[in-house]
Amino acid sequence: MSDNHPQLNHIYHGDARQVLQSFEDESIDCVVTSPPYFKQRDYAGKGQIGREKKPQQFVDALVGTFSEVHRTLKSTGTIWVVLGDKYDKGRLLGTPWRFALAMQDAGWILRSDIIWHKPNAMPSSVKTRPTTDHEYVFFFTKSQDYYYDADAVREPHVTFSENSKMMGGRNHFNKRGGTPEQGKNSGNNNLHDARWDQAFHPKGRNKRTVWSIPLSKFREAHFAVFPEKLVETCILAGSPEQGVVLDPFFGAGTTGVVAERLNRSYVGIDCNADYCEMARRRIDSNASPLFK
Repeated sequence: MSDNHPQLNHIYHGDARQVLQSFEDESIDCVVTSPPYFKQRDYAGKGQIGREKKPQQFVDALVGTFSEVHRTLKSTGTIWVVLGDKYDKGRLLGTPWRFALAMQDAGWILRSDIIWHKPNAMPSSVKTRPTTDHEYVFFFTKSQDYYYDADAVREPHVTFSENSKMMGGRNHFNKRGGTPEQGKNSGNNNLHDARWDQAFHPKGRNKRTVWSIPLSKFREAHFAVFPEKLVETCILAGSPEQGVVLDPFFGAGTTGVVAERLNRSYVGIDCNADYCEMARRRIDSNASPLFK
């Protein structure tokens, strides 16, 4: 336990497991991060996660890091973890779900598993299985009473649009008794009285669990960075304005860029000094006058 509040809008260089020990309890509102993937690349940082010999060792290292996150996260806090899988000798390791289940065992509440669909995923020459074009976003909380703003991330309604897949499509609109699957919606008077428009939230439908967001590139980084749109969705849904957003695997600093743009403070940690400097330059070049 520490009584040191993390320095806001600051990037710490070091191992997240050690840096987090200096942060006071319940000082973070939200965590959005994409940890190093198992045996994906060498980040050249001391004590880096991702270079373990076995998948379980990798999972243990990640869960150990998030045990410190758990202490620093507010009881109302949320965390969003982006994680991809890997093949080894032709076998899919299932690493994201190994991690998610281990987090549950460690006391986290898994609120949602989200598919990040990448419409511009790299093509693959593989001929013995489908080409992978998705990763997972796991949404965890530490309590049942947490911050979540559904209205901030609503999607456009589909029911009355040209994209509707409902049997009969728009023909049900304004038709009394026109509700499809009569028994399913039998208790909704709005639908059966032809008032479909009143049965739908005016700001849009609730966010779905498949997010189609293209991969992003940052010119200084030699690796793909996770998209600002993905980070934006997590921050808007999972943190209040002027809240504190942590990324313990800061990389190119996407979380910091988006947090500042959305009127939140950020705290970044990365074990690679070059990445810390790169992220600082990127955030400074994107910062609004309020943060300069």
